[in-house]
Amino acid sequence: MIELIIPGIVVAQGRPRFARRGGFVQTYDPPKSKEYKELIKTYAHKVKPKEPLTQALSIEIDVYREIPKSWSKKKKEDATNGTLLPTVKSDVDNYAKGIMDAISGIIYEDDKQVCELKVTKKYSNDPRAEVKIRNLEEK
Repeated sequence: MIELIIPGIVVAQGRPRFARRGGFVQTYDPPKSKEYKELIKTYAHKVKPKEPLTQALSIEIDVYREIPKSWSKKKKEDATNGTLLPTVKSDVDNYAKGIMDAISGIIYEDDKQVCELKVTKKYSNDPRAEVKIRNLEEK
């Protein structure tokens, strides 16, 4: 199993942007998404295998969102112990997409290898993303 922890506020994959270049249309990542992917790549290179994985994979992503400072003591306590979950933007699939795109080609060859995916959003005083990648073909 490969474990990866990306500290800081997690940025969801933003909608692609488009620009006309002569007679062509070019798509690109929004600046925030692009910067976050670069951060993920930095941490992914620290735990990458000698060769990118090529087998069927299971990925588990836990996104820990920062607890708003404006909340009451009771609400902060509920968020910390897990009885209050973040039902606010962004969607879990957008978090997963950004993280999976960034580690593709470093930890594994392509996202098509991902056969199992679990993504959760929680609150924490320590915002981060925790990623666990497991080979499904290992006995």
